[in-house]
Amino acid sequence: MPERRAHPRPGRGSQLLTVDIGNSDTVAGRFRGAVLDGFWRLTSRRLTADEAVLLLERIFGGGRAARPRGAVLCSVVPNLTPAWSEALERVTGRAPLEVTAETVRDLLPIRYHDPYAVGADRIANALAVRALYGTPAIVVDLGTATTFDCVSREGAYLGGAISPGAGTSAEELFRRAARVPRVELRRPRLALGRTTEESLQAGVVWGAAGLVDALVRRLAREMKGTPRVIATGGWAKVVAPECETVEAVDEGLTLKGMKILWEERS
Repeated sequence: MPERRAHPRPGRGSQLLTVDIGNSDTVAGRFRGAVLDGFWRLTSRRLTADEAVLLLERIFGGGRAARPRGAVLCSVVPNLTPAWSEALERVTGRAPLEVTAETVRDLLPIRYHDPYAVGADRIANALAVRALYGTPAIVVDLGTATTFDCVSREGAYLGGAISPGAGTSAEELFRRAARVPRVELRRPRLALGRTTEESLQAGVVWGAAGLVDALVRRLAREMKGTPRVIATGGWAKVVAPECETVEAVDEGLTLKGMKILWEERS
C-alpha cells in the first residue's frame, strides 16, 4: 500500500489548486468546493519557483486572497516539475499531491506492462472519465500528442494509443516544407481546397479528425462493451467537433481527475 498523505478535504468555498504541466501547455485550475471555477492555459517553459509563485498569484490572486487548502500537480515534463512543486508548496503551505502510478496504485488498476511508464495526465484522465462519464470509456486527449486512453468496463486503465498531435504535425510540416506557409488551423469549408491555406486546413484538421475516428473504432473493437468517447486537450475545440466518434468535449477533464485523486487521498 502506498503511503497515504494527509490532505484536508476541501469544504464549501475552500480552494484547491491544480497544475497540469504538458509539453506545450501548462494548465492551472482552481476548484472552489466541488466546482472548477476557472482554468488558465500557459505556455510550458522553464522558470524559477519565484516566477511560478508570481504567475499563480497573478492568476488566482495574492495578498488578501484566502490561502488555498492544497494543490495537486500533474506533470509529464520532469525538468519543469521541481519549480512548480516548490511554488505550489509556498502558495498553499503544504507540498502538492502529485499524480503518479504510485499515488493511484490502490485506486486505479493499471494494465500497462510498466505502470510507471504511463503519463500522469493519462492517469488523471482515466480517473476522471471513470467517475464522471462511466465505463467502458476512451479519452482522446488532443495536445502535443494525441493520446487515446482506454478504461475497461470494470474501471481499469488498459492502455491505448499515441500519435502526433494536430499542432505538432502542422509545425513540422511548416518547418520542413519551404513553400508551405504557416496558416491558422480552423474548420475548413471544403475538403477540396482551392488555395494552399484551404488545402492545409482541410488536410490537418480533417486529417486529425479522421485519425481520431479510425483509432477510436479500432480500439473499441478490442474492448468489452461500447465505450463512451470523451475529448479533452488544447486542440479539442478545433478537432473534436469534426469527429464522428467523439460524444463530448471536456476541457477540464484532466484537472477534474486530479481533484478526484485529492478527494480519495484526503
